[in-house]
Amino acid sequence: MMKTQRGCRTIELFGFVSDNTYMGRPKNFSREGVLEKAMPVFWTHGFSDTSLQDLERATGVNKSGLYTEFRDKDDLFVACLRHYLESQEKRGLLTNKPLGWNNVETFLKNGPLNKGKQQGCFSVNSMREFAILPDEAYGVVTENRALLQRLLAMNIAAEEPKMAPSCLLYTSRCV
Repeated sequence: MMKTQRGCRTIELFGFVSDNTYMGRPKNFSREGVLEKAMPVFWTHGFSDTSLQDLERATGVNKSGLYTEFRDKDDLFVACLRHYLESQEKRGLLTNKPLGWNNVETFLKNGPLNKGKQQGCFSVNSMREFAILPDEAYGVVTENRALLQRLLAMNIAAEEPKMAPSCLLYTSRCV
Protein backbone atom coordinates (compact mmCIF):
# COMPACT_ATOMS: atom_id res chain seq x y z
CA MET A 1 0.00 0.00 0.00
CA MET A 2 1.41 3.42 -0.92
CA LYS A 3 0.93 6.58 1.12
CA THR A 4 1.81 10.10 0.14
CA GLN A 5 2.59 12.76 2.74
CA ARG A 6 3.92 16.25 1.99
CA GLY A 7 5.43 15.27 -1.28
CA CYS A 8 7.13 12.12 0.06
CA ARG A 9 6.16 8.63 -0.94
CA THR A 10 6.41 5.92 1.66
CA ILE A 11 5.56 2.32 1.34
CA GLU A 12 3.72 0.65 4.17
CA LEU A 13 4.68 -2.99 4.30
CA PHE A 14 2.78 -5.51 6.33
CA GLY A 15 0.50 -3.03 8.09
CA PHE A 16 -1.61 -5.95 9.20
CA VAL A 17 1.24 -7.49 11.24
CA SER A 18 0.94 -5.00 14.09
CA ASP A 19 -2.74 -5.88 14.43
CA ASN A 20 -2.00 -9.58 14.82
CA THR A 21 -1.62 -10.31 18.53
CA TYR A 22 -1.13 -14.04 17.99
CA MET A 23 2.19 -13.98 16.16
CA GLY A 24 4.55 -16.83 17.05
CA ARG A 25 3.90 -19.69 19.39
CA PRO A 26 1.93 -19.09 22.54
CA LYS A 27 4.04 -19.11 25.71
CA ASN A 28 3.37 -22.32 27.62
CA PHE A 29 5.20 -21.42 30.85
CA SER A 30 4.92 -18.75 33.50
CA ARG A 31 7.73 -16.40 34.43
CA GLU A 32 7.23 -17.19 38.13
CA GLY A 33 7.31 -20.92 37.40
CA VAL A 34 10.63 -20.53 35.59
CA LEU A 35 12.05 -18.50 38.47
CA GLU A 36 10.91 -21.09 41.03
CA LYS A 37 12.59 -23.87 39.03
CA ALA A 38 15.76 -21.98 38.09
CA MET A 39 16.47 -20.59 41.56
CA PRO A 40 17.44 -23.96 43.13
CA VAL A 41 19.88 -24.57 40.27
CA PHE A 42 21.66 -21.25 40.90
CA TRP A 43 21.39 -21.84 44.66
CA THR A 44 23.03 -25.27 44.43
CA HIS A 45 25.65 -24.69 41.73
CA GLY A 46 26.23 -20.96 41.99
CA PHE A 47 26.06 -18.46 39.16
CA SER A 48 29.27 -19.42 37.35
CA ASP A 49 28.76 -23.19 37.48
CA THR A 50 25.17 -23.08 36.23
CA SER A 51 24.93 -23.70 32.50
CA LEU A 52 22.11 -22.85 30.13
CA GLN A 53 21.57 -26.59 29.68
CA ASP A 54 21.12 -26.95 33.46
CA LEU A 55 18.50 -24.21 33.35
CA GLU A 56 16.71 -25.76 30.37
CA ARG A 57 16.58 -29.13 32.14
CA ALA A 58 15.34 -27.68 35.42
CA THR A 59 12.70 -25.38 33.96
CA GLY A 60 11.54 -27.51 31.05
CA VAL A 61 11.82 -24.41 28.84
CA ASN A 62 14.10 -24.48 25.82
CA LYS A 63 16.83 -21.92 25.12
CA SER A 64 14.63 -19.93 22.77
CA GLY A 65 11.88 -19.64 25.38
CA LEU A 66 14.32 -18.60 28.10
CA TYR A 67 15.85 -15.94 25.83
CA THR A 68 12.39 -14.68 24.94
CA GLU A 69 11.58 -14.16 28.62
CA PHE A 70 15.05 -13.15 29.88
CA ARG A 71 17.85 -11.29 28.06
CA ASP A 72 20.53 -13.76 29.14
CA LYS A 73 21.71 -15.91 32.05
CA ASP A 74 22.62 -12.77 34.00
CA ASP A 75 19.07 -11.44 33.65
CA LEU A 76 17.58 -14.77 34.76
CA PHE A 77 19.89 -14.89 37.80
CA VAL A 78 18.97 -11.33 38.83
CA ALA A 79 15.27 -12.13 38.35
CA CYS A 80 15.68 -15.23 40.58
CA LEU A 81 17.45 -13.14 43.22
CA ARG A 82 14.72 -10.47 43.15
CA HIS A 83 12.02 -13.16 43.29
CA TYR A 84 13.67 -14.75 46.34
CA LEU A 85 14.08 -11.42 48.16
CA GLU A 86 10.50 -10.37 47.38
CA SER A 87 9.23 -13.66 48.80
CA GLN A 88 11.33 -13.03 51.92
CA GLU A 89 9.90 -9.53 52.24
CA LYS A 90 6.33 -10.85 51.95
CA ARG A 91 6.96 -12.95 55.04
CA GLY A 92 7.23 -9.67 56.98
CA LEU A 93 9.48 -11.05 59.69
CA LEU A 94 10.87 -7.63 60.61
CA THR A 95 7.76 -5.56 59.88
CA ASN A 96 5.17 -7.22 62.13
CA LYS A 97 3.58 -4.84 64.62
CA PRO A 98 4.50 -4.16 67.30
CA LEU A 99 8.11 -3.73 66.32
CA GLY A 100 10.64 -5.07 68.77
CA TRP A 101 12.68 -8.00 69.99
CA ASN A 102 10.07 -10.60 68.98
CA ASN A 103 10.54 -9.64 65.33
CA VAL A 104 14.32 -9.78 65.63
CA GLU A 105 14.17 -13.18 67.33
CA THR A 106 11.73 -14.56 64.73
CA PHE A 107 13.92 -13.24 61.92
CA LEU A 108 17.05 -14.84 63.36
CA LYS A 109 15.32 -18.18 63.91
CA ASN A 110 13.35 -18.33 60.66
CA GLY A 111 15.05 -15.76 58.43
CA PRO A 112 16.39 -17.76 55.53
CA LEU A 113 13.70 -19.14 53.30
CA ASN A 114 14.87 -22.73 52.93
CA LYS A 115 13.49 -24.47 49.87
CA GLY A 116 13.84 -28.22 49.77
CA LYS A 117 17.50 -29.19 49.62
CA GLN A 118 18.59 -25.55 49.50
CA GLN A 119 19.65 -24.35 52.92
CA GLY A 120 20.61 -20.94 54.15
CA CYS A 121 19.92 -17.73 52.29
CA PHE A 122 20.11 -17.60 48.49
CA SER A 123 21.24 -13.99 48.64
CA VAL A 124 24.02 -14.68 51.17
CA ASN A 125 25.11 -17.81 49.29
CA SER A 126 25.37 -15.71 46.14
CA MET A 127 27.80 -13.32 47.83
CA ARG A 128 30.56 -15.92 47.59
CA GLU A 129 30.65 -15.06 43.87
CA PHE A 130 30.37 -11.28 44.25
CA ALA A 131 33.40 -10.65 42.05
CA ILE A 132 31.78 -12.32 39.03
CA LEU A 133 28.09 -11.59 39.59
CA PRO A 134 26.33 -9.21 37.21
CA ASP A 135 26.49 -5.60 38.43
CA GLU A 136 22.72 -5.56 38.82
CA ALA A 137 22.89 -8.57 41.19
CA TYR A 138 25.48 -6.75 43.30
CA GLY A 139 23.09 -3.79 43.51
CA VAL A 140 20.13 -5.99 44.48
CA VAL A 141 22.09 -7.69 47.28
CA THR A 142 23.47 -4.37 48.53
CA GLU A 143 20.01 -2.74 48.56
CA ASN A 144 18.58 -5.70 50.43
CA ARG A 145 21.34 -5.61 53.01
CA ALA A 146 20.67 -1.91 53.61
CA LEU A 147 16.94 -2.63 53.97
CA LEU A 148 17.62 -5.35 56.55
CA GLN A 149 19.86 -2.98 58.51
CA ARG A 150 17.11 -0.32 58.54
CA LEU A 151 14.46 -2.84 59.64
CA LEU A 152 16.67 -4.23 62.39
CA ALA A 153 17.43 -0.68 63.56
CA MET A 154 13.70 0.17 63.66
CA ASN A 155 12.96 -2.92 65.76
CA ILE A 156 15.81 -2.16 68.16
CA ALA A 157 14.77 1.50 68.40
CA ALA A 158 11.24 0.37 69.33
CA GLU A 159 12.74 -1.40 72.36
CA GLU A 160 14.95 1.51 73.51
CA PRO A 161 12.39 2.96 75.96
CA LYS A 162 12.36 -0.41 77.76
CA MET A 163 16.15 -0.83 77.81
CA ALA A 164 18.54 -0.07 80.65
CA PRO A 165 20.64 3.08 80.09
CA SER A 166 23.85 1.02 79.80
CA CYS A 167 22.38 -0.86 76.81
CA LEU A 168 21.43 2.36 75.01
CA LEU A 169 25.05 3.39 74.56
CA TYR A 170 25.82 0.09 72.89
CA THR A 171 22.81 0.08 70.53
CA SER A 172 23.29 3.65 69.33
CA ARG A 173 26.90 2.88 68.37
CA CYS A 174 26.08 -0.38 66.60
CA VAL A 175 22.99 0.58 64.67
